[in-house]
Amino acid sequence: MTVPDTNFDDILVIIPVLNEEETIGTVIHALQNLGLHRIRVVDNGSCDRTAHTAHIAGAEVVSEPIPGYGRACWQGMQNIPEHIGWILFCDGDGSDDLSVLPQFFAERQDYDLILGNRRARPDSRSAMTPVQNWGNGLATTLIRWSWGHPFQDLGPLRLIRRARLEQLNMQDRGFGWTVEMQAKAAEQKLRTCEIPQGYRPRQGGRSKISGTIKGSVQAGSIILSTLAFLYGQHLQMLFAKSALRRHPLWQWVSAVLLIAGCTMIVPYGDFTQPGMVPPFWRGVSVMGLGFIVSWVLPQVSKLWFWTVAIATRCILLPMAPGNDIWRYLWEGRLQNLGISPFTFAPTAPELAPLRTEWWSLINNADVSAIYPPITQLGFRGLAAIATSTLLFKVAFVAADLGVCWLLQRRFGLLKTLIYAWNPLIIYSFAGGAHYDSWFILPLVWAWLCLDTYPRQATRTLVGLGLLGVSIATKWISLPIIAYIVWAFVKKREWTWASLSVLLPVLPMLVSALPFCSLTSCPLIPTSSSFVTKGRSAEFLPIGTLLSAPEWHNGILLIPLAIALLFFLWRSTHVGDYTESYLGTLLLLSPVVHGWYFTWLVPFAVASGNWGTRLVSLSAFVYFALPHREALGADTWLLTSSERLWLWTPFVLGWLWTWQFRGSQSLFKTSPGTSQ
Repeated sequence: MTVPDTNFDDILVIIPVLNEEETIGTVIHALQNLGLHRIRVVDNGSCDRTAHTAHIAGAEVVSEPIPGYGRACWQGMQNIPEHIGWILFCDGDGSDDLSVLPQFFAERQDYDLILGNRRARPDSRSAMTPVQNWGNGLATTLIRWSWGHPFQDLGPLRLIRRARLEQLNMQDRGFGWTVEMQAKAAEQKLRTCEIPQGYRPRQGGRSKISGTIKGSVQAGSIILSTLAFLYGQHLQMLFAKSALRRHPLWQWVSAVLLIAGCTMIVPYGDFTQPGMVPPFWRGVSVMGLGFIVSWVLPQVSKLWFWTVAIATRCILLPMAPGNDIWRYLWEGRLQNLGISPFTFAPTAPELAPLRTEWWSLINNADVSAIYPPITQLGFRGLAAIATSTLLFKVAFVAADLGVCWLLQRRFGLLKTLIYAWNPLIIYSFAGGAHYDSWFILPLVWAWLCLDTYPRQATRTLVGLGLLGVSIATKWISLPIIAYIVWAFVKKREWTWASLSVLLPVLPMLVSALPFCSLTSCPLIPTSSSFVTKGRSAEFLPIGTLLSAPEWHNGILLIPLAIALLFFLWRSTHVGDYTESYLGTLLLLSPVVHGWYFTWLVPFAVASGNWGTRLVSLSAFVYFALPHREALGADTWLLTSSERLWLWTPFVLGWLWTWQFRGSQSLFKTSPGTSQ
């Protein structure tokens, strides 16, 4: 059908395509005959001549190489001219009967979202596959049950007012795009209507969804999980609007549970004694309930924020520490006696006269120091004052509270509760006395400096220096240099790329001078079986599958390197890259301790990562290992069920977050965003 002398100049057509060379030209010409001349084709990684054919047919062609229907639609929405008031989405495979569009245009006065209903006509419904009919029927039924809106179809042909589309804040970047749009339209009470449309089997190419069993299952699972996620948000919003949530009682409940839980675990920190872990778990469960309640708080005052953050940590200072602390004390003491901890293991005969009453508590005493130079200098400085577990704990908590301050200053008090009131954070530094807060503080500070927009030279230089401090405090920060260098290389900013290598390396080189000579620099005991073959609570069950593995942990650097290359390509910010890298490192690492998950928590403040939230609770399953050791077991491996309990929340929460939130804008931070 042709509509002469009609020009819908305020309508932009967006057509996501993938290998539609055979049909895209016909679709574009059909739209042009209907008076639509602003047509944007988004090539989603085609390997044929789709883009060329679309360009020749008169469409604007943009590229979105990262696969995903929603990602292609999102890319098409970027840089839209100001005068565009409506956006029409349609497919490029020729399956939609576009002659119905004049009816769409006629309804613009009365509606915000106008949809094509393929299931309203028997001939169109029969042209759809059984999977399409069943899936669309199920999804629209769930929308009707959840939001009370009687949609009939999830068809791709849809016309929506631009202002309303922007209001929907679309997040899905995959097959869930259409169902998200309709669920949110129902949520926000948009004026919608469905118009019966003709539909026929695709006119060329191959279906990416309904044409294969794998595609159908994948699309179906994504659509259902999208609806589940959106309905969860719907319930959360209803709770947020209720007077119950705004009641100050919730703040009290969260604070009391956290403080009570801390009080409960104080007597049970010495895991070398049998029976300590079960009551420890009970107290942690109470803390976990308080942490969960904090997720629904509508706001938190500065007084409450800092009172709970400081009180919980102070309560745990007298708690018996983890056994890492004895190595910290020992290595600090050695340095003050003029002996490098990198030269001799604690069991070395040369050190026998220096042994103390707590020497037997040092873990892995046959291995020399593994902590980087700045950390060693920190141990030395504290031990020069006193070889006191309390003093070391105070130093770790001071860095921990510094992280709280940085995060709340940038992201606000409420978001920072994920870190400040986190049971794993509170225990690991104040109770367990693990030094990781020392490397987290400069890492977070560096991230916030480097991800500041617009970029400032001074802050960038400071950020690079702080990253170097983090690397020289714990080696795992080292790969972050690669992303920063690559980000500057892509922009051809060669001076900054060079500085991105030099400045982070300087703190490591300078701090290593007291421990190295011209001929030797033994900073990592690579010959130790603890380093090369050790494992603990790993996600990959190597220790279980290989009873006597002739295995070197270094081989896992290969998949990690591949993952890092992928993250270099897809990441848009330092925080995005760092969170992805650290999460993957934990999944691949053969040695994982419960407190290692604290590395991720600051980045969850920005990303809202559900995997990190949940593992902040499930990570305490790790303490089944010292529990069994205290009972006389000679193995340091989690059982299959324990591994499932520890890792499943992390993995599922991680996948959930990145499927529905996307990483495009999570980490873009700027000054003045604090609450």
